[in-house]
Amino acid sequence: MTANVRQAAGSLLVVGLGGAGLTELERAWLKLVRPAGIILFRRNIVDAAQTRALLSEASEFCSPQSFRCVDVEGGSVDRLRDALAPMPSAQAVARADARERDDRGSRTPTLSQKTRKDGAPGRDPRFPRSQNRDLGHPTELAYEHGELIAQAVSAFGFNTTLAPVLDLALPASAKVMGTRAAATTADGVIEYARGFLGGLAAHGVVACGKHFPGLGGGTLDSHLETPAIRRSLRELNREDLAPYRELRNELPMIMVNHAAYPDTPGGNRPASASAYWITNVLRKRIGYRGIVFSDDLEMGGILKFLAIEEAVIAAVRAGMDLMEICHSPELILRAYASLLAEAERSATFRDILLARAQQTSLKRKKLLGGEAPAAPSARQFEALRARIVRYGERIAKAQPAEAETA
Repeated sequence: MTANVRQAAGSLLVVGLGGAGLTELERAWLKLVRPAGIILFRRNIVDAAQTRALLSEASEFCSPQSFRCVDVEGGSVDRLRDALAPMPSAQAVARADARERDDRGSRTPTLSQKTRKDGAPGRDPRFPRSQNRDLGHPTELAYEHGELIAQAVSAFGFNTTLAPVLDLALPASAKVMGTRAAATTADGVIEYARGFLGGLAAHGVVACGKHFPGLGGGTLDSHLETPAIRRSLRELNREDLAPYRELRNELPMIMVNHAAYPDTPGGNRPASASAYWITNVLRKRIGYRGIVFSDDLEMGGILKFLAIEEAVIAAVRAGMDLMEICHSPELILRAYASLLAEAERSATFRDILLARAQQTSLKRKKLLGGEAPAAPSARQFEALRARIVRYGERIAKAQPAEAETA
């Protein structure tokens, strides 16, 4: 097997680690695999200095311009809450935005709501034109949410946060999704996500919209099972897919989930292994040109359908750019070996693997070509913590009486 094929196989994987420091075993398999990036969880994060050191060492074993990923959505999915401060959930921010907007509508207009001398609506220069509205900035709090999360993850050495969630907050998925989904409607999700993405981009942090094509209609947790989401293609197209169409040029990465959609041409196959969803819908119909990223391939949603060896091959054939395996060294090595074996067996698959690796490498370089931000001073870190706390208090204060802000 040529070095090019080995490099290509490793460069399609984003991998997790076991603890707060690298073990000798991890150094050995990282050196072999040379993945496209690292993802860390709360088990890996003690404080900012330790996390930056771990990421720095692990990245030396990765492909050039590697991803340093973390899940910070806010609310229940916030890997930095213990080491920094709890961040409000997307749903709490969206509700607070709506509440403040309603309050502004019945009181004195803000500067952003006042008109210029020529009679045109005022515009805040922090926001791209597409994010400004005729009546103020519905995305102002969402923009700050993105800014704070960007500054937080950067302080710990990350360059990517796997957010925002673009699923709809439908009744079917309420117990599974909690407050992760911003709104019940596509318009509400788009409004929140556009502001959030602007805040991340302003600080050079890569975003990842998830979970395509949508978990809003799911009743099962894809960490454990393969959800069968009984929504028609018409419903999905009108509602669940709308955020991806609207934001396709603003999303550097899109994560594909492990749910199946039996009432669509995708059938019972998980979306993460489906050419219908990845190639036909996301690439061709929606026209997405960024990086397509799998949800964790250790999850029951895919492993109860396909063994890891089959799952990675199916995902690549379906059009996946990067595959996430978040914990087990055994599964990481089995996936890597399976890609090599299939490339040796099939010249067609080898060509796909090499082409995908080259295309994804170019996209990584475009996204991650700049220098990593310097570590904040102790004073800057404490100031950031204080800002997050004040922001959380503002969000909590603006919640409707019946809302939860977890």
